[in-house]
Amino acid sequence: MSIITIEHLTKSYTQRLLFDDTAFSINEGEKVGLIGINGTGKSTLLRIVAGLEEPDEGPVVRRRNLYVRYLPQIPEFVEGDSVLDSIVRDNQKEPHFAGREEIEAAAKTILTQLGIYDFDARMETLSGGQRKRVALTSVLLSTADLLVLDEPTNHLDSAMADWLEDYLRRFRGALLMVTHDRYFLDSVTSRIVELDKGKLYSYQANYEGFLKLKAERLDMAAASERKRQSILKVELAWMQRGARARSTKQKAHIQRYEALRDQKAPELDRQVELESVSSRLGRTTVELEGLCKSYGSKALLKDFDYIFLKNDRVGIIGPNGSGKSTLLKMIAGWVEPDAGTIRIGQTVKLGYFSQENEAMDESLKVIDYIRNVAEYVKTGDGSISASQMLERFLFPPSVQHTVIGRLSGGEKRRLYLLRILMDAPNVLLLDEPTNDLDIQTLTILEDYLDHFQGIVVTVSHDRYFLDRMVRRIFAFEGDGAVVQYEGGFTDYQAAWAQKHPGAAAGGNAGAGAGKTRAGDAGAGAGKTGAGNAGAGAGKTGAGDAGAGAGKTGAGDAGAGAGKTGAEAAGDGAASAAGSGGTDSRDAGSVSGRAHQKKLKFSFKEQREWDTIEDEIAALEDRIGELDTEIEASATVFGRLNQLMEEKAETEAKLEEKMERWMYLNELAEKIAGQKA
Repeated sequence: MSIITIEHLTKSYTQRLLFDDTAFSINEGEKVGLIGINGTGKSTLLRIVAGLEEPDEGPVVRRRNLYVRYLPQIPEFVEGDSVLDSIVRDNQKEPHFAGREEIEAAAKTILTQLGIYDFDARMETLSGGQRKRVALTSVLLSTADLLVLDEPTNHLDSAMADWLEDYLRRFRGALLMVTHDRYFLDSVTSRIVELDKGKLYSYQANYEGFLKLKAERLDMAAASERKRQSILKVELAWMQRGARARSTKQKAHIQRYEALRDQKAPELDRQVELESVSSRLGRTTVELEGLCKSYGSKALLKDFDYIFLKNDRVGIIGPNGSGKSTLLKMIAGWVEPDAGTIRIGQTVKLGYFSQENEAMDESLKVIDYIRNVAEYVKTGDGSISASQMLERFLFPPSVQHTVIGRLSGGEKRRLYLLRILMDAPNVLLLDEPTNDLDIQTLTILEDYLDHFQGIVVTVSHDRYFLDRMVRRIFAFEGDGAVVQYEGGFTDYQAAWAQKHPGAAAGGNAGAGAGKTRAGDAGAGAGKTGAGNAGAGAGKTGAGDAGAGAGKTGAGDAGAGAGKTGAEAAGDGAASAAGSGGTDSRDAGSVSGRAHQKKLKFSFKEQREWDTIEDEIAALEDRIGELDTEIEASATVFGRLNQLMEEKAETEAKLEEKMERWMYLNELAEKIAGQKA
């Protein structure tokens, strides 16, 4: 049963159309993941569903007494509240709590799971990540019918993400969330909704299944466009034929041609097609020796040594606050170690993508922000302008002259990443690069890093990204110990579980290892699926669809057009054999026999030629009648299905008659020419 339905949803923000007459619904107990490019309106849809924003057009119908709890991307709090004060304030009306003490006890349990231990800390003293986890705790305490979560996995380490996965899988209500964590989507969701160019597309699958179904949708769109072009060719021939055809043209037929002509072709996805850009890297890279770092009594690093190799791919993991970002900042020169040395080679050019965007002048235009780094950049294809690079990075010309202040948080993050890559570094330091980047940008960033000729060091909690990108893991395991593991995140989990068998039986590592093994198919699909395999599926799938379209239903029009048009001469005897003898003889073979005997209609063909245009007109009239009946039966689903089926059958008959008319008309013209 549907708990919320939105029809004819239309919404604009400034001059940008976010939703273009689309629809959305969610059923009881359904767990839905919403994905799409940053800045296209995902957070806006969440706010509309939560009742915090209204669409420009389209009714929002909610089930009576529907209880919704919403986690915003950037939560707000009452200044002066402690952690527990804030949670109690939000949950004091929850009927399953008898009083403040019960709320506080339940809150402490979840806060501890999410790494918050100072329950009396003032909210304004917490970091952005800690504030998000407090807000998440508050939402999870509710008995809502529908949870609406905007980026709930941001700022969660792997153990926290594992815990939240398990919690949401067991949650009995409905769930709508935006997240970039592809393992999380694969594990929790039962349906993926994609926001693409103002339309919402629903896929009854988790993330792995979505990749396959989207490839099929794109293949079908491509096949439909090929069919449209084929039919348009036939219709155009009809419109341009001789006096006999012109004298009997139907108004409906002309309208059909004009509708086909004006129909928009499917838009292809623009992708981050950024050429790998880097500077030459010499023999000496980055060498760390005896690094030590503490804050007060807390040791982050003790005697850490490592020499980065050319083309190294290193992932750094550990609990929040363990020192991961501090290590990157020391390499970048932002923080000094307490002891030890950091040697940077003369040819090293660092690019540091920090967890917080650098201070941006929000009055600057997007293109000026990039031009301040470089007007042109050299790639394998030659020099590319800043404008071209922006377009490849999903900033079309219409957005490039927008001021930065009007961009969404995710778009600013993507712009910041482009600015760093435009500087052609050969050592990339990425601190939580998957936070606030949409899945499409992440996928192509991964493809970019595959071909990057340099060193990549990344701090990330995104298990999918780590499995996809890194070949070595450094794990912060407490008390200054940093332990090296070979392979990606799944390899690390298996090795850690082997080293700690007792913990693996009931701890996070064991649960995580089991979960990622189950998700290996998703990981594999994702490694190549969201980027390479998705593209590959699009290529091969489109090819197969094209072949299928050529052989079956949709291809009949193309085949008919080929037999009767200029291509028929190339079809030769094979087309005649395949078409079934005299009733479908081909123009090439007819012209080949022209010098032997005079061309003429057979008795059957003459009768068909005399009546075919009336039959075409009758079929067009019936399609018009069916359109009227369909509009009148929009809410009578049984009758509507019958009418839709009859319309599809009638349109197929019309296409068949049109193809036959083209053949007979061409034959008639040749007979007339022979007499002349």
